[in-house]
Amino acid sequence: MALGDAILACLTERPMTGYELAKTFDASIGFFWKADHQQIYRELSKLRDRGHVQAREVVQSGKPNKLVYTLTQEGRAAFRHWAARPSVPASIKDDLLVRMYALDCVDIEPLRTDLMARLEHHRDRYGRYERLLNKRFPRGTAGPADMGKLLGLRIGMRHERAVAEWCEEAIEALSALASANAVPLEREAGG
Repeated sequence: MALGDAILACLTERPMTGYELAKTFDASIGFFWKADHQQIYRELSKLRDRGHVQAREVVQSGKPNKLVYTLTQEGRAAFRHWAARPSVPASIKDDLLVRMYALDCVDIEPLRTDLMARLEHHRDRYGRYERLLNKRFPRGTAGPADMGKLLGLRIGMRHERAVAEWCEEAIEALSALASANAVPLEREAGG
């Protein structure tokens, strides 16, 4: 998947400014496809050059004018073509898991500290997904236009919960390992 495809997906909802697209990324698609604001603006320029989006300037008083981007017919066709292709399962690249693989060769305390930070990160993201779910889908149901968004939130919540549970398991295991390898002070002092 390319960033352009994710932008086209956002624009299927409604016309948006670059700023609105960036905010949409921050609150939805960005959970699954990361992009910073500058990347989004650069990609919008490329999509415009390809004829996949058009921009309409909106004059504002007291503020700079803004560009509102809309999908063109060519953009809709390009998005539909991309969406019809088979997806590729995501691959994991996680330096924490590489450290865990070589656990007997690393210091446990920094690793345990890292795991605790990860645990909080995933708990926070779970809470964010849950708030979005309750706000957008208070009854837990969605119409056809929003079903994909609801399903995305649900898998996001499951993922964050599963990773948080794994972090808890790993912290417990490392704590037990650290305790098992600790030398009691009496034995060390008494020789």
